[in-house]
Amino acid sequence: MAKDGPNWEGLLKWSLSHADGTGSTRTLSEEDRKWFMEAMQSQTVDVIRRMKEITLVMQTPEQVLEAQGVTPADIEDMLDELQEHVESIDMANDLHSIGGLVPLLSYLKNPHANIRAKAADVVTTIVQNNPRSQQLVMEANGLEPLLSNFTSDPDVTVRTKALGAISSLIRHNKPCITAFRLANGYAALRDALGSESVRFQRKALNLIHYLLHENSSDCTVVAELGFPRILMHLASSEDADVREAALRGLLELAQEKNKADGASSRVGEEDEKMKQLLEERISGISLMSAEDLGAAREERLLVDSLWSTCYNEPSSLREKELLVLPGEDAPPPDVASKHFEPPLRAWAANRPDGTNPSTKKQEPPLLLGPGGPAEAANAQGTESQEAEPAGQGQSS
Repeated sequence: MAKDGPNWEGLLKWSLSHADGTGSTRTLSEEDRKWFMEAMQSQTVDVIRRMKEITLVMQTPEQVLEAQGVTPADIEDMLDELQEHVESIDMANDLHSIGGLVPLLSYLKNPHANIRAKAADVVTTIVQNNPRSQQLVMEANGLEPLLSNFTSDPDVTVRTKALGAISSLIRHNKPCITAFRLANGYAALRDALGSESVRFQRKALNLIHYLLHENSSDCTVVAELGFPRILMHLASSEDADVREAALRGLLELAQEKNKADGASSRVGEEDEKMKQLLEERISGISLMSAEDLGAAREERLLVDSLWSTCYNEPSSLREKELLVLPGEDAPPPDVASKHFEPPLRAWAANRPDGTNPSTKKQEPPLLLGPGGPAEAANAQGTESQEAEPAGQGQSS
């Protein structure tokens, strides 16, 4: 950032002197208004100017930069700064307008692994929840170098960062999903699951689950590629997140096969291995301390759901009273879909207390996510004699 930017300390002091939170709104003088607007506008212009300067550096041949004493570490620092700027969606889209997107994508092929990894990080920030930039990256053929780094880069950090960028680029982006499938993306994800890097495994598992959730017909492709066997292996991982993600993937496959067969599901021909896996997980859960049991709540729910889906009966976790612990007296949530709750649905499942106080008796609500039906039941018992606060609506 340029050193001759606005006087932020003076701006802060001015703001505090004009708004202490106790007095009424004051009318700004024309001089104060002009000073304030110039201070704010100069900062915006400075960001654009810096992005243009960074773009110029990215467009400069590497040998020229080396001759000027610019090191790979300097390039990494520059990309760090660029990533901060493009956290704003407007700035992310402006990067293409000022000619910076294509040279950024070229850094995905840089001979230095750290620069390749950092460039993928910046791409992740640019395309995350940003349909316009997703489209621009696709039009600039940005998926190709990301796929290349993901599948074949010798540095596992570069592979992991590239997968993270692909995951952000692919979200709610059907053309990118199609391109990923056509580029044998599922085979690449299968290979990623065999990595020794737990972080790489997690990212691959999360993307697999998203893709299967978006395209349930892909469950057949995944099964044919041997994913069930790999997922069963990962479901015994020492890493809790990997275990849960693997169980979630198995549940997705089992539920889809259940729909297709119209009967109890079996994941491929691995029925006995599946049962052995689940029995081992139940045994492992039974030996957990109270603290570990609390942390493994989702794993307990996934194991029970998977057992019920495959064998049409509840797991022994219920009989052992390990599915719902004291203080967790809510019925098990739909663990397969809660990770994709729309914001309003998630909000409704965690509404503050005070809803429907005048109702005489309510059935337990349909559980849409982690919640506390017991709290609602207690609230009905204590609030039925109290008037609802004025202005508070009654939910239906």
